Amino acid sequence: MLRGVSTVCFYACDLEAAKGWYTEVLGVAPYFDTPDYMEFRIGDYLHELGFVHSKHAGGELARTPAPDTVGPAGALVLWQVDDVPSALERLIALGAKPHDEPRDRGEGFITASVIDPWGNILGLMYNPHYLDILATTGRASSPPR
Repeated sequence: MLRGVSTVCFYACDLEAAKGWYTEVLGVAPYFDTPDYMEFRIGDYLHELGFVHSKHAGGELARTPAPDTVGPAGALVLWQVDDVPSALERLIALGAKPHDEPRDRGEGFITASVIDPWGNILGLMYNPHYLDILATTGRASSPPR
């Protein structure tokens, strides 16, 4: 039934600022860009990372109610990176706040996360299974770190 991640969406109150920050982080500009929504295609499988203007998170314009949380919330999506500590350091240097320090989850799995400038949790992971799957597609894989 579930065939893969189609789009991961974050909210941001200032999409222009989010566009600038994530373009710097990702190294690509959004391929779809409107005043209320933008989307990047990223990574080995060109997954979609979308940003919805936060005015749509609740109130008259929203199609869904606002979340009942005070701090960062939502699903924790872990994006594959080649080197978790280096990626974490770069994101913090660009203005993200630490959320969860690098953790060795065993058997080569390392995770960490930050809070982006708009309060979204951005998860990082080194997952050896990801590289195994990537190798089956004929795409080059990065060396383990």
